[in-house]
Amino acid sequence: MTAPTHTAAEVTVGPVTDLTPGEGRTYAVQGRQVAVFLLADGTVRAMDAVCPHKAGPLADGQFDGAAVTCPLHQYVFAFDTGVCTSDGVPAVRTYPARIRGDTVYVEI
Repeated sequence: MTAPTHTAAEVTVGPVTDLTPGEGRTYAVQGRQVAVFLLADGTVRAMDAVCPHKAGPLADGQFDGAAVTCPLHQYVFAFDTGVCTSDGVPAVRTYPARIRGDTVYVEI
């Protein structure tokens, strides 16, 4: 018996006008909470919305082009890998995100 294969699905999360540069926003996407960030250069990043340490809201964190900082205890998570810079804190899942036209898409 072969294992089932899973392919990623691109999901519309909303219009880009719902995002403000320098702020994150949480969306419910296929049963999970996903934080989407609009960077100053106009690109978007997406990752799990909840910090695995104490369930902090990552969309409310400060971020730059490379990472977001959880607002509760300042744990930093890289946008490209989801890895936390602090030992012992699990990584979060990251998702490919893009803007096409006026719409933001996340690949789940």
